Amino acid sequence: MLSVIVDARAEPRRLPGLLAQLTAGAVEGLVKEVFLVAPHSEGVSALCEEMGAEAADTIEQALAWAKAELVLVLPADFRLRDGWVEALSDHLSEGRGAAAVEGLGEAGLFSRRPYGVLVERAGVVRLQDPDLKRLRRQLGLRPRRVG
Repeated sequence: MLSVIVDARAEPRRLPGLLAQLTAGAVEGLVKEVFLVAPHSEGVSALCEEMGAEAADTIEQALAWAKAELVLVLPADFRLRDGWVEALSDHLSEGRGAAAVEGLGEAGLFSRRPYGVLVERAGVVRLQDPDLKRLRRQLGLRPRRVG
């Protein structure tokens, strides 16, 4: 099972789409809990209540609260590919560890695809002010299509 941390500090308005996708992972037993790192607002509080997520002030705080050993850190504008639950479950059942997870990108030849980072919680708790770019660099992860 995974704890998911969604970094929505830059894009809180994009949260509903990603949270709706994560619901499938919760139903299948892959996603244990979801933390939203976002500016406090009535909208974020209502979304947390509606989706069963918890609000956190920082990624460090969400990591400290996470119960699962594996954590998936995603930006709010991330969109999961079809079949992501099965692909990520297969990745985990094969004993693979940390990975940069590639999401669906915007249309366009030169557009960048967003990515998330799948990491062991114990390996990142000690980092100060972790963010996706720093996590990916420090762990030497290359994006792969997982889900």
